[in-house]
Amino acid sequence: MTTLANSISDEPFLTPVERPPSLIMRLVYSMTQKQFGKVLTPLKVWAARLPPAFGSFVGKISQLDKKLVLPIGIAFLVRQRVAQINTCTFCIDIGRFFAMKEHVAEAKIQALDTYKDNPLFDERDRAALDYVTELTRDKHIAPETIARLKGLFSEREICEIAWLVAGEHVYNMINIGLNIHSDMLCSVPNR
Repeated sequence: MTTLANSISDEPFLTPVERPPSLIMRLVYSMTQKQFGKVLTPLKVWAARLPPAFGSFVGKISQLDKKLVLPIGIAFLVRQRVAQINTCTFCIDIGRFFAMKEHVAEAKIQALDTYKDNPLFDERDRAALDYVTELTRDKHIAPETIARLKGLFSEREICEIAWLVAGEHVYNMINIGLNIHSDMLCSVPNR
C-alpha cells in the first residue's frame, strides 16, 4: 500500500522555468541569484508563469510588513508559526533565512514548538502565538485568547498579527498547492 507521503514526489508539480521569456523575470532571477545564491523555486514554478502583477502582489505583502509597528521578533515568530502549522517547508526555510539576516533570536525560532512552556518566550510571545495557533488551526478564536491578546497588545498590533497570519497563508498555500519545498537556505529538511 502506498502512503500519501510516498505517493507525492518532492519535485514541484510543475517543471521549474529555468529561462523565463520575460525581461522583467530574467532581472528578478538575476537579483535572487545574487541575494540567495540561487533562483528561488517559487519564482521558477509559479511567478514565471503568471503576469507580473501576481508577483507584485506577493512583493507588496512583504513591503507592507515594513510598515508594521509590531516588534520584528514577534512578526517573525508569527510567520514561522503559521508556516510550521501549515507545514510549508519553503516558508519555514526562507523565514529562518530572513530572521537570521535581521538578527532575530534564532533560539526562539528553533524552540517554536515548545513556546508554551519555554522560558525563551515571554507572555506577549505566548499570547500572540496562542492566537496565531488557534486562528491557523481552528479558524476560530476563543474569547479568552482575544481577551489576553487585548491585555498585551494595542488594537493596531492585534490587527497586524491577523495581517501577518493572512499574508503567511498566501505564501504557504501557493507553495503547498504546487508542491514547493525548502530551497535549503537554512537546512530545513523536506517533510
